[in-house]
Amino acid sequence: MSEATAVQPISVDDFHQTARAILAEIGKVIVGQDEVVRQVLMCVILGGHALLEGVPGLGKTMLVRTLADVLDLKFARVQFTPDLMPADILGTNIMEEGEDGRRMFRFEAGPVFANLVLADEINRATPKTQSALLEAMQEKTVTVANHRYDLEPPFFVLATQNPLEMEGTYPLPEAQLDRFLFKIDVLFPSARELVEIMGRTTGLSAPQAQTVADGARILAMGELVRQVPIATHVSELIARLVIATHPDGDSPSELVEQYVRYGSSPRGGQALVLGAKANALLDGRYNVAYEDVQAVAASALRHRILLNFEGLAEGISTDDVVADLLMRLPVE
Repeated sequence: MSEATAVQPISVDDFHQTARAILAEIGKVIVGQDEVVRQVLMCVILGGHALLEGVPGLGKTMLVRTLADVLDLKFARVQFTPDLMPADILGTNIMEEGEDGRRMFRFEAGPVFANLVLADEINRATPKTQSALLEAMQEKTVTVANHRYDLEPPFFVLATQNPLEMEGTYPLPEAQLDRFLFKIDVLFPSARELVEIMGRTTGLSAPQAQTVADGARILAMGELVRQVPIATHVSELIARLVIATHPDGDSPSELVEQYVRYGSSPRGGQALVLGAKANALLDGRYNVAYEDVQAVAASALRHRILLNFEGLAEGISTDDVVADLLMRLPVE
């Protein structure tokens, strides 16, 4: 999509029709994982980034590839490995010699100059390379040799990572984790779903998804989501939830006080508001309810809460902390 393309407003009916079409096309390829697909779609609509975590072989890469097929966007895949360098992602200046013999530098753009970037197994690269994405994810720009380049909207990073317990992984720094709108856990399929997966993938032909939307439509859907009203008491509840993740707050819960080292940043509150708005609109409602906050709380906060050593030793998960806070939080 060119920069000159104007974003045309769409109606709620157009939003629902497009969302249903996208989910239906993805469903032709991806078996089950309905909540994972829904939350990835939320991130794309909101212009945010998603981090998908799960053991190898669960279809994380296939999901992102299918999304690229469904959306008419420029797609790039980067396989993160220990020897990957920042220039392999961002691009680099190349010296060329003109016809007159003069030498000059030309910028060769890297794969980050796409609309949809798949950062596959992002935690297998070194921290130096991981951090190369920070500016692109936050500012939608890339700086190489003191020259700043703008990334064409829409721009999303959909990253996959293996659980940190697996060999050859480097934990993402907290600053980069915070740039992801959602961290989405991809769970192992059920027996029925596994049978369907084997049937689809071991035949002569594999199902293919068709293109049903483009960048302009995705940007318009994102603008519509941001127009969804949110009541003051729901915003205040989100603020209390974010503050409750901090052990040094006024009255932290026993679980937070004992097992949490750092709580969520303000980006966690922003992710909760935007995610709740998107969830409401996908459900056909034009206002945000407490149930919408509950639906996205784990994905918005699980990577923004840092456990202490005791919490890690006891096997406490950040999902346990979020679930406990949701249960304790008074709803007015």
